[in-house]
Amino acid sequence: MAKYKKKPIIVEAEQWFPYQPVDGVIYPLPDDNGVIGFHEVHGSCGVISTLEGSHIVSPGDWIIIGAMGEKYPCKPDIFEMTYEVVDG
Repeated sequence: MAKYKKKPIIVEAEQWFPYQPVDGVIYPLPDDNGVIGFHEVHGSCGVISTLEGSHIVSPGDWIIIGAMGEKYPCKPDIFEMTYEVVDG
């Protein structure tokens, strides 16, 4: 099997926590009727629309803006293994 390395690209990212707005994250979650309110199971989570559909955003997840301007969540441990700060 061939091996591949991710091309180095610079992305913008912001870590999300409840009550700290990040563009694109809806919080609290809409209920089954589309009403914004606290969801019994995911009360501390938000939701973001991505190219693959809606995804749950947990406290501490990073919201990444990709190369084409798309947004998607990334778990903190994966973010730390994949990205590093770029000066300037």
